[in-house]
Amino acid sequence: MKKLSVLCIGMLALLAVTLPLMGQAPYAPKGFAHTNVVVANVQSGNKPSGILPVEFRAAYGFNQIANAGAGVTIAIVDAYEDPNITSDLAAYASYFHKGPCNLTVVNQATIKGQGWDLEESLDVEQACALAPQANIVLVEAASNSFTDLLTAVATATQSPYNASVVSMSWGGGEFSGEQGSDSYFCNITNSLGQPVTFVAATGDGGHGVIYPSASPCVVAAGGTTLALASSTPLPNPLELNYGKETAWNGSGGGVSGYESQPSWQNPACSEWSTTYRCVPDIASDANPGTGVPVYDTYSYNGWVQVGGTSVATPDWGAFFTLVNSERVAKGGTTLSQALQDLYTLYYNSSTYATDFHDITSGSNGSCGSQCTAIAGYDLVTGIGTYQANNLYPAMVADPN
Repeated sequence: MKKLSVLCIGMLALLAVTLPLMGQAPYAPKGFAHTNVVVANVQSGNKPSGILPVEFRAAYGFNQIANAGAGVTIAIVDAYEDPNITSDLAAYASYFHKGPCNLTVVNQATIKGQGWDLEESLDVEQACALAPQANIVLVEAASNSFTDLLTAVATATQSPYNASVVSMSWGGGEFSGEQGSDSYFCNITNSLGQPVTFVAATGDGGHGVIYPSASPCVVAAGGTTLALASSTPLPNPLELNYGKETAWNGSGGGVSGYESQPSWQNPACSEWSTTYRCVPDIASDANPGTGVPVYDTYSYNGWVQVGGTSVATPDWGAFFTLVNSERVAKGGTTLSQALQDLYTLYYNSSTYATDFHDITSGSNGSCGSQCTAIAGYDLVTGIGTYQANNLYPAMVADPN
């Protein structure tokens, strides 16, 4: 999470009481989580800024995927109530001609806002942009405590919601005993008997590890800076528009201090550890300067350009939702081991370059190789970002 250096701590506290100027909740104490969204530019008019949904889809190849997520559910888990979330999503979907995305709100909170409403708007709107026909369930936890957030996670996967993907754009510092909370993510099936994939943000403070992205049963999403090949609209809606990517300097990543390294992560991370879990696993655009437009009217006046690994998290969650939708439509089941599948594809040298964009430049700190993007796996961008049009059929065909 980025702080605004021009404001003192006391002024931030005062402003938080009136009009929030930061796009994320403050860093949370032990036992609590913070969001991972960063504001780039607050818009007071009617025009969104940033990489628009049609541009994002063309950059990463989503525009070549016909499936729109029908028949499966992606859950967004956040904290506190956003009373405007339904109308804000409707306005977003209408503006970008997405049709009425199907949103169900499960409110477990009695307190509104607390800096989390922008996170909620971002998460559900990105899910709507990339998987517009999916069932989107927003579970608003009672607070940002891990206890309440994990309760919301459990709610999301069970009847009547039955999510097969859960997106968690939040996290907090690692802690002794965190492995005990991995049971919320490991080998979970929903009430329909479908395996569930969990995705979590790695943080926006540069080098470092947060939980739950450190869990070996969670896909850890880091961040990049994305540049489009062309800034003008493309004549062919199926044409790709990927320019280049570098590691975003805010992308969280590193070696966990507590979680054991799963077998499928070796040898990818063996340069830094053969014992402990490494994050991130994958990445997507997260730089607020190349971020996405969000429509939020609870704490803001409408359009806001944001970034952070909170963008990468629902984007990857939406991708897995598309994969699950196609797998179910073909008579199969949802992904049961998405993380292991990703690394299996990474180790396949004949297809790695077509399934992923390998991010080989940029850094998230000054700690040498641990903070530097290199060829292949690294602790800033993981395996890399998706070439969704190619990775999608590979994961649909996976036998697990």
